[in-house]
Amino acid sequence: HDRGLDLYTEIVVSPEDDIELRRTRITNRSNVQRTVEFTSYAEVVMAPAAADAAHPAFSKLFVQTEILRNENAILCTRRPRTKDEQMPWLLNLMTVHDGVLLDASFETSRSDFLGRTNSTVAPRALIDAEPLHGGEGSVLDPIVAIRYKVILEPDQVITLDVVTGMTETREAALHLIDKYQDRHLADRVFELAWTHSQVVLRQLNASESDAQLYSRLASSIIYPNAALRADAAILIRNHRGQSGLWAYATSGDLPIVLMQIKDPANIDLARQMVQAHAYWRLKGLVVDLVIWYEDNAGYRQALHDQIMSLIASGIDAQAIDRPGGIFVRLLDQIASEDRVLMQSVARAILSDARGSLADQIKRAVLVTPKLPAGVFEARTEPYALLAPAKAAAGVATPGLILDNGIGGFSADGREYVIRTDGTSRTPAPWVNVLANPSFGSVVSESGQAYTWSENAHEFRLTPWDNDPVSDSGGEAFYIRDEQSGAFWSPTALPVRPDGNGHYPTRHGFGYSVFEHRREAIDSTLTTFVALDAPIKYSVIKLRNASSVPRKLSVTGYVEWVLGDLRAKQSMHVVTEIDPISGALFARNAYNTEFSGRVGFFQVEAQNRTVTADRNEFLGRNRNLANPAAMGRARLSGKVGAGLDPCAAIQVVIELQPGQERELVFMLGVGGRRNADASGLVQRYNGSVAAAAAFDMVTDHWNDTLGAVRIDTPEPMLGVVANGWLMYQTIACRMWARSGYYQSGGAFGFRDQLQDAMAMIHTRPLILREHLLLCAAHQFVEGDVQHWWHPPSDRGVRTHCSDDYLWLPLAAHRYVVATGDLSVLSEPAPFLEGRMLTQEEESYYDMPGHSHQNADLYEHCVRAIKRGLRFGEHGLPLIGTCDWNDGMDRVGNEGRGESVWLAWFLYDVLTKFAEVALLHDDQAFADSCRNQAKQLAANVEQHAWDGAWYRRAYFDDGTPLGSSGNDECQIDSISQSWGVLSGAADPLRSAGAMAAVDARLVRRDFGLVQLLDPPFDKGVLNPGYIRGYVPGVRENGGQYTHAAIWTAMAFAKMGDSEKAWELLRMINPVQHGNTSAACALYKAEPYVIAADVYAVSPHIGRGGWSWYTGSSGWMYRLIVESLLGLGLAGNKLTIAPHLPANWPGFTLHYRYRKSNYAIAVTAGEKAALSLDGRALDGNVIPLVEDGFDHVVELRVVRAPAPLAPSAGSA
Repeated sequence: HDRGLDLYTEIVVSPEDDIELRRTRITNRSNVQRTVEFTSYAEVVMAPAAADAAHPAFSKLFVQTEILRNENAILCTRRPRTKDEQMPWLLNLMTVHDGVLLDASFETSRSDFLGRTNSTVAPRALIDAEPLHGGEGSVLDPIVAIRYKVILEPDQVITLDVVTGMTETREAALHLIDKYQDRHLADRVFELAWTHSQVVLRQLNASESDAQLYSRLASSIIYPNAALRADAAILIRNHRGQSGLWAYATSGDLPIVLMQIKDPANIDLARQMVQAHAYWRLKGLVVDLVIWYEDNAGYRQALHDQIMSLIASGIDAQAIDRPGGIFVRLLDQIASEDRVLMQSVARAILSDARGSLADQIKRAVLVTPKLPAGVFEARTEPYALLAPAKAAAGVATPGLILDNGIGGFSADGREYVIRTDGTSRTPAPWVNVLANPSFGSVVSESGQAYTWSENAHEFRLTPWDNDPVSDSGGEAFYIRDEQSGAFWSPTALPVRPDGNGHYPTRHGFGYSVFEHRREAIDSTLTTFVALDAPIKYSVIKLRNASSVPRKLSVTGYVEWVLGDLRAKQSMHVVTEIDPISGALFARNAYNTEFSGRVGFFQVEAQNRTVTADRNEFLGRNRNLANPAAMGRARLSGKVGAGLDPCAAIQVVIELQPGQERELVFMLGVGGRRNADASGLVQRYNGSVAAAAAFDMVTDHWNDTLGAVRIDTPEPMLGVVANGWLMYQTIACRMWARSGYYQSGGAFGFRDQLQDAMAMIHTRPLILREHLLLCAAHQFVEGDVQHWWHPPSDRGVRTHCSDDYLWLPLAAHRYVVATGDLSVLSEPAPFLEGRMLTQEEESYYDMPGHSHQNADLYEHCVRAIKRGLRFGEHGLPLIGTCDWNDGMDRVGNEGRGESVWLAWFLYDVLTKFAEVALLHDDQAFADSCRNQAKQLAANVEQHAWDGAWYRRAYFDDGTPLGSSGNDECQIDSISQSWGVLSGAADPLRSAGAMAAVDARLVRRDFGLVQLLDPPFDKGVLNPGYIRGYVPGVRENGGQYTHAAIWTAMAFAKMGDSEKAWELLRMINPVQHGNTSAACALYKAEPYVIAADVYAVSPHIGRGGWSWYTGSSGWMYRLIVESLLGLGLAGNKLTIAPHLPANWPGFTLHYRYRKSNYAIAVTAGEKAALSLDGRALDGNVIPLVEDGFDHVVELRVVRAPAPLAPSAGSA
């Protein structure tokens, strides 16, 4: 009952159709006519739960929606990832009975329904008075929402039915929509469901009370209940992981229910549990039921036989020792440590020593902790009146450049400053990635964050939610006035800002800063990751801006994961207080690979209370925006096992007027013993250690990013080239291997090699080290792991055809640029594993290490020889993909060929021939050159389509990327790499690039498509790329790697104006140069996005940002392709392509410990001087003398590029 309305809801699943029906009866108990809006809402998944949980943003991309307004229904389907895949259809219908329907509206976009940073607690659709907006199609984040506006007279009752179902075809879905418009057929569902339930109970020989009992027990299986789990003392004793279960035929992937029985007289408990297991399975709940029986006075065999007889007589007779089945074991044959493990992982433990099943379930009630409520007094005079005015609490941010109204760069470009308040939000999370080589955190402008150690996918300390709409997280800070009880966050979330709250955020290199004023308290939160330790600091400075003394509490909170997904790992986390450092510790023995790690959360303060119980902190049905703990006087101090784990520390402080106080919170992870974690906490604890760590971070990034700095007439270029692109490449791609939209954690063989290649001017040793790391992930046959997860190196072996070729290309870049030939002689082991069959696309495994070792040079040679496999046109075999992973069906039968790969292989062969000569291997150098020459001829003979180069040939010889195709008539990378490799005929290349410009460059929206037309419903089946919505990601959107390669190709051709034009289009700063542009592009304007959508209504919208290899390529485009830097040992070449309107530019280049200030100007005659001494050409000799040098270079503008001619065909 609420506000004069009675609501009664029934939920039923039809035994006849695959639908759920939710019926709500609304009664108007008032004496006036009422107008009521009734809104249904459900988030669409249509995928296995594991796939959705692993990467929600990716899974949602494939869903499309359709509103059927005449039927008051919505349809959803997933795009098939292969041509022959049959995808299901979801239907959602709302009907109203016995009432007057005034209006119906619909929504399928979760973003539009909730609104940015909102949740289902207070969605924008229920705050605004407007009808639902009606978004449909490729909405990127799908829901089904229907709103009815109805009239109720006094005492009138109306009935609303919400039907949700799944079918195999669209026609079947339409049939069910039509069927359940009928009230009588809807009523029949309730009748059929009751009948079916009785049939099921009779089939199991169970009663209604049995079913009620089994359902109550099921709730503790789905949501673990500490009252039914093992005692905390047992949970604490467990130090074994999931792999310990495998010896008992249980995987640990399914929920485990453990039943212990000793007395044959209590066999009825076993009967009920066998019956419950069958009941759950019929209802779709798959559980491993483990039964332990004991040897009691010689009755062991009799008890075993009784149990087996019970199983054999039921419907689970065939489920013994199978996944989701029943496992009967003699307790005496189970080792003590395995008993502890099994009891620890069981979601429910039943024992015949504890009474009947009903009694045990009845006692399994969690007791809500009784903690003292806070005693607060309402203030009559606001604190703000007792404080001097402060201009918008720091929101006035003078001196910003490239300001778009939401944010802008600091004058030196080292920070991006974002303004957030109660009404102004960024259109998507604008984040920073903070990392060192083995630890990191992603933090948004709202302060929401997640943190990991060693591997951002496999060992998350806190949850990764991947929700750009709500921007939820598992880390939070709170400030509370202890007199009034008012509480807020120092960041814009989780406690949402009030109408006057301002939250300036500054993202810098290695840190983020959040400022706020509330209740006359100025707060500054600085968060960063230590460079040399697995620690994330959150330094909170508070200043009392009022004229009266203040008593405040500051609370830090994190939700533990200690694995991949919180839902899988949380019940295994054990917490304690370190008696030495006072830190809250957490460990997860169940995570086999990281079982010895100890997570910690700490703040150095005296007057504090703690809890490790999330249930206590949040309270029932509450969230981080309004946790129960903020209404209590203190935290309970509860730690241990069997809790819903978190770490919360509350510190009480007092501030005199004008006084400032600093609190240093640390979130981190220690080694394999508590002592390691304790020592780490003690070493890095406190303000002095935090300040030293912060200085180390800023010094590192100033040094790294200061290696190359440019000053040009275009500020948009400088801010990205002088810091953000290289920071993105190192911090995010190389170290974190994670971002907001993708939490990978793994090393991709080709991916990080490309990233490291971009570091040749800034951190060349990273490339050197990574060459050897990648070589150690090559199989003896020459192929490599497509990707692998550290630290175990478990990864995937594939038929991918380009991975291994990046190794010799990267080796060439390092050797030529640095002159360090010694790396070629560095040893690295090989991997051993079974070869893939032709029918297999891949397999995931932990390979062994071969007894074979070889130097890096031999690893490169094997990679090249592996790549010399050709099809009938003399082009390289594409395998199950080349650079475009989505083209996994072009050559999966082993005969398909790749034109792009031919260009790429040519580039590898010609470049590595230079390395072979440096390594005194004339024979292999000659072989590479001969192969390259033949390859180029084969491409020209078989891949020219008449106006551009084709993309590939299918297994059956059908061309891809041809004008004769209905889809993917042209692909940019076959054109750009013809130029970049230097292999293509110049006239043909000019024509091909002109076709790219005409067909793929979308100047109206500032993007460059990868291919066109996108794959959709045509006859070609290239692979899962066609599963993407047309115009999204690789399927005809801008894939930014390829867009950059297009610009590079124009630069190499000499068409500098077009290359600069494309660079400006690609530059994220250009996409976010106004508030209107930001609203369209949405992604951060200071880092590059992996893709830009080219499909309505999302044309011009940035896709997944930060975690993209295009940052390194864009850096190379600017610094090398356009500004012309080329490093070869101790020589620096500068051959710039200046825009027509540039008088020149300056460049600051650091060579080891020497600095070179280089001024480049355009003139009629070329000239070069070094420290006033004239030099010939454009090559600057570099010396490491520790001095500053001055270089002046005058260049002549290049002539117009070669124009395509009719003869190019």
